[in-house]
Amino acid sequence: METGDLTLEQEQAVDVFMNEINSKRKSQKKSLITRSSAIKFLWARKFNIDNAKKLYEQHEETRQREGLFGFNCAVEPLRSEIQTQKFTILPTRDSTGAAIAVFTARYHIPQLSSRQTTLQGIVYQLDIALENVKTQRCGLVFIYDMSDSKYSNFDYELSQKILTLLKGGYPAKLKKVLIVTAPLWFKAPFKILRLFVQEKLRDRVFTISLPQLIQHIPKESLPIHLGGTVNVEHSKWLAYCLNYMTNSDKYGSSAMSDHICNSNNTKKDIGADTKVINLLKENNVIEESAIVQDNLLSGWTCNTTNSKEENSPMPPSSVSSGFSDDDSLRCDSSQSLTISQFVEYVVKKKRAGLIKEYEEIKTRSPDGTFNSARVRPNLLKNRYTDVLCYDHTRVLLSQSEKDPMSDYIHANFVDGYKQKNAFISTQGPLPHTCADFWRMVWEQQVLVIVMTTKVFECGKIKCEQYWPPEELSEDQIYQNFKVSTKSLSQFDNFAVTRLELTNTDTNEIRQVSHFRFNSWPDFGVPQNAVAMLDFLEKVRKCQSSMLQDLGDKWAGHQRGPPIVVHCSAGIGRTGTFCTLDICINRLEETSTVDIKGTVERIRSQRAYSIQTPEQYVFCHLALIEYALANGFLSSLPDLSDLKPQEDSD
Repeated sequence: METGDLTLEQEQAVDVFMNEINSKRKSQKKSLITRSSAIKFLWARKFNIDNAKKLYEQHEETRQREGLFGFNCAVEPLRSEIQTQKFTILPTRDSTGAAIAVFTARYHIPQLSSRQTTLQGIVYQLDIALENVKTQRCGLVFIYDMSDSKYSNFDYELSQKILTLLKGGYPAKLKKVLIVTAPLWFKAPFKILRLFVQEKLRDRVFTISLPQLIQHIPKESLPIHLGGTVNVEHSKWLAYCLNYMTNSDKYGSSAMSDHICNSNNTKKDIGADTKVINLLKENNVIEESAIVQDNLLSGWTCNTTNSKEENSPMPPSSVSSGFSDDDSLRCDSSQSLTISQFVEYVVKKKRAGLIKEYEEIKTRSPDGTFNSARVRPNLLKNRYTDVLCYDHTRVLLSQSEKDPMSDYIHANFVDGYKQKNAFISTQGPLPHTCADFWRMVWEQQVLVIVMTTKVFECGKIKCEQYWPPEELSEDQIYQNFKVSTKSLSQFDNFAVTRLELTNTDTNEIRQVSHFRFNSWPDFGVPQNAVAMLDFLEKVRKCQSSMLQDLGDKWAGHQRGPPIVVHCSAGIGRTGTFCTLDICINRLEETSTVDIKGTVERIRSQRAYSIQTPEQYVFCHLALIEYALANGFLSSLPDLSDLKPQEDSD
C-alpha cells in the first residue's frame, strides 16, 4: 500500500500502533508486525489505535485458540475442504465496494469436516481477500446461504465460532451478515446466537428470503444460484489463491503469513511455479486483473456481468432487519426541532407557508427508477398509471420458475422510526392482484394490515374487497391462500377484523388483524386528529400483542414484521399514516420533531407519498394535537389559520 494513500494523521496512527505492538512482540521473541499488517487492523477500526490494538490481541488469541495457524492448502484435509465450495469469495462487490463472502450451508457435512478444518478453509480465503486495499477500506459482506439446507447440515458451535471470529477477531470491517432462506428450525438457535453478537453489530444482521437478497446486493453482483447474474467458478478463485500464496513479494510479508505455511517458503523449485502457472492458464486467470489490484472491482475474472457498483445504489431492505431497534431514521437531522420550537415554526409559517414548503418537496424529481413497474406484464398490476413502484425498495415476491415476472407486486418497503422496513406501502388490491397481495402478507409474515380507504368512494371502486366482510361471510380463496373472517369489531371511526390466513399447500394457519379506518372523508382530511391518533395507537398495540403471541417463531426486529398500509393509490393517506407513526415515536423518545425530513425520507422509498398539501398540513396539526394530549405541551396555540381545506386521495 502506498503511504500516500493515508492522511498524515493516519500515518501517525500506523507508527504508534506498530511501535506498541512490536515492542511487545519483540519482548516475546516473535516476528515483528509489518506496516501493511498494521494498516489492516487500523482500517478495520477506523484508525482508532486502542480499538485496533484490542482487535489485534483478539485476533491473535482466536488464531491460537482455534488452531488457525500453520495450515497448508496443499495438504489434506484442508485441500479437500476448500474444494467443497462451501465457502468462497465472489469476484464482485456490493454497491458500497465491500467484498462478498458466501458460506453455503447445504455443502457442510459436520461428520466429514471438523470445525477447525472448516474455520481454516474460511480464514485461508479471507486472508487472501483482505490483501486487497479496497476490501480493507470498504469491508466485507458475509452471506450465510441456508437454501435447501437440512438440520443435519447445521453445526451450532461452528456458527458460534464463525460469528465470534467475524464480530471481533478478524481485521475486516464486517458490513453486514445476510442469513438467506432460514428454515423454521433455525429460529431457536438463532435467538441464542444473537447473544454472541455485539450490540452495535446486531442491526447489521438480517434474516431474509432469497428474493429480498437483491435489495441488499445488486443482482449483477450475485451468483446465479442466489438470483444474480454471475457465473462463479470457484476453481478460478482457488487457483488465484494458490498463485498469491506462492508469490513471496505479495504474501510472504503479509499480516497473516505468520499463521500459514507459505508455499513459497517450502517450494522454491521451478516445478512448483510451473504448476501454478499451468493451473492459472487452465482456468483463464490473469494475474494483472487479480483482486490484489487496488483499483479493480473484483479481480480474478469470471463470467459475469459488469457490476457497475457506483451506479447501482441498493438500500438494504428486508422484512427482518436484524436485532437492534436503531437501524433507521436516526435523530441526526439538522432540521429537528423541540416541540416548542416546532409549534413556533408552524404558527409562523401558517398554512400558506407549509403549503409552499410542501410544493417545494413535491416538485423534486423521484429518487429512483420504475423499470419493473413499467415492464409490460406488470403494467396491469398497477392500479394507476401515474403511481408506480420504485425499483430499489419494491417488495419482491418469491419467483415462479414458469413466470419470471411473478416477483412483482405494487408495494414498497418504507422505514419506520429506528426500524428498517417498518411498513409496506401498497395500493388497494385489484381483482387480479389479490392473490399476490396475500402471498406478500404470507411471505413477509405480516401480522397487521391497515386500510385507510373505503372499498367504494365517490361512486368509484377504490379497492377490491379482498377479505370476507362479515363473520358469517364465505371464505375467500386466492390461489393457494384461504382467507376467513373470525370476528368483526366496529368502533366509531374504524373497524377491526380478525382474519385467519391458511396456506392450502402446507395447511399452515396464521392470524392477521385487519384495521379499516372509515372516518377519512371522500374529499379532504379528518376535521381533527383525535380519531386518527386513536386508530394509530390501536394498530401499534395490536402489533405488539400479536408479536408477543408469536414467541420464538419470530427472530427478527423487536417491533416485529412490517405493517402493510394501503389506501387506494398507496401514497396519500398511506403516507400520512406512516409519517405520523414515525414522528410520534420520535417525539416520545427524543422530544424532537422533523416532519419535513420524515416526509422527504418516505418519498425517497415510496414515490409521491403525502399526495396533497392538506395532508402535509394535517400531519403538523395532528402532531401538535398529540403533543398537547400527552403532556408535551401545556396549552394549545392558536392554529385557526391552519384549518384543512378540501383535497382528495
